[in-house]
Amino acid sequence: MIAALLRRDLGRFFPFAGGGAALPVVFFVAVAMLYPFAVGPDANLLSRTGGGVVWIAALLAAILPLERLVAEDIELGVFDQLRLRGITEEVVMAVRLLAHWLSFGPPLILAAFPAAALLAIDGPTLQLLLLGLLAGTPGLAAIGLIIAALTASLRAGAALSGLLLVPLALPILIFGAGALARQDAASLGFVAAISLLLVAIAPFAAGAAVRAAREV
Repeated sequence: MIAALLRRDLGRFFPFAGGGAALPVVFFVAVAMLYPFAVGPDANLLSRTGGGVVWIAALLAAILPLERLVAEDIELGVFDQLRLRGITEEVVMAVRLLAHWLSFGPPLILAAFPAAALLAIDGPTLQLLLLGLLAGTPGLAAIGLIIAALTASLRAGAALSGLLLVPLALPILIFGAGALARQDAASLGFVAAISLLLVAIAPFAAGAAVRAAREV
């Protein structure tokens, strides 16, 4: 049953599966393409600031799928049906977290290669950027899932989700971008630690929020 849930969620969220699932990757690449036009062709400037721009693009791209994560299944009664089969909300949210990360984390990491070329990011900086995205995108996915569950029953939940994600994700953004500015791989340890904590908390927090939303 868990495998079936994962296949279902991947089918809904994975890029090019339909329903606008590719938007985070398209948005991410679009930001990398447009930024050089905004600041000019100065390779040194692009190299110094490009890593931070990529992190901001990753953060904003993580906002786009939030509306589809939880609210639709609450409206359709999917969680009620799964509960009748003995599958708790926490298990469903753990599977959804994995599917959500797989749908935007690895694609963004792959998209970082053409983004790095557009932004004149050198090899060592690109390596730090890739490691940072690998460590940080699970945390962004966890924050997004929690917020999507908390706002699923609200009328303006989609807009509120984006507003909440940005400040909560700032620690990941600060340490991730800071590692690029200082060329300090040790800062990525903080990114990984924050992500690990968020991933551990997310299924329980999101599961409790879904139960509360079902009872409204």
